[in-house]
Amino acid sequence: MEKGEWDNQTSVMEFLLLGMGNVSTLQTPLFLLSLIIYLVTVVGNSLVTVMVVADQHLHTPMYFFLGNLSSLETCYSSTILPRLLVTFLTGNRTISVHGCIAQFYFFGSLATTECYLLAMMSYDRYLAICQPLLYASLMTWKVCLQTVAGSWLVGFLVTTVVTSFVSQLKFCGPKAIDHFFCDLTPLLALSCSDTRKITFLSFTVSFLSGVLPFLFTLASYVCIIAAILRISSSVGRQKAFSTCSSHLIVVTVFYGTLIIVYLMPRTPQLRQLNKVFSFFYTVLTPLVNPLIYSLRNREVREALKKAFRKALACTQSSC
Repeated sequence: MEKGEWDNQTSVMEFLLLGMGNVSTLQTPLFLLSLIIYLVTVVGNSLVTVMVVADQHLHTPMYFFLGNLSSLETCYSSTILPRLLVTFLTGNRTISVHGCIAQFYFFGSLATTECYLLAMMSYDRYLAICQPLLYASLMTWKVCLQTVAGSWLVGFLVTTVVTSFVSQLKFCGPKAIDHFFCDLTPLLALSCSDTRKITFLSFTVSFLSGVLPFLFTLASYVCIIAAILRISSSVGRQKAFSTCSSHLIVVTVFYGTLIIVYLMPRTPQLRQLNKVFSFFYTVLTPLVNPLIYSLRNREVREALKKAFRKALACTQSSC
């Protein structure tokens, strides 16, 4: 579009998030449900983070990664649910263009970071099961700090590049986003700028930050499962699998819903189903992660029991 034509266009200053559709009669129940989910998510993930920091038995690489994942999940859900709560409470579904781009930036950064963190956690389990004699020398605290810092840094840097291109797009109507949060695909659909460059850039970034970590995680678990199957003792196999089963469930849920959301055809008939799966990986995954790790992990359960006993003793003695 020529510059002169832009002058005749009215630039959109805010978007309308359509969410799950016209559910005015369900606003109060949806608000209460979302509030409960958000509170449980924040409390559950914060509790895991605090336990990892406070309990000396959890000062290992595996739990260091878990503590970072829980911290990330708290931030991750906070990019979407507070805005959703405001919408259900007030009925106001508008969001400014700058607010929408900011939400996309933080959501994209944290989602990318999670992909890399999950890959590093799978590598940690690969070394622990497939290379046990080399584990202590390869997975040092320096390596843990570098991989975690690298995951956070790369996640925010690559999304900064994409967001800088998004911020240059022109939006001149319509302004309705058929989603409950600001994702890249709905934003590009509303732009009246040429989106070919940013589409190619986002495809490249998605491959480097989503597909490659997924393939790395997949390869790690193929090696892990092959190593476990070579263990002759059934007790040994069960013990080895128990050290990575929680992470495997989390990876399966996260990538399973992510793949469905972004590979599902963008047809009007499947739009609502797409939102359901998006809700699952953006809202429900951070909720169930601490439950998976606490219910399936003996060390985390023991740390929880110890923390509750200490809190109860402290209450009884009025400390």
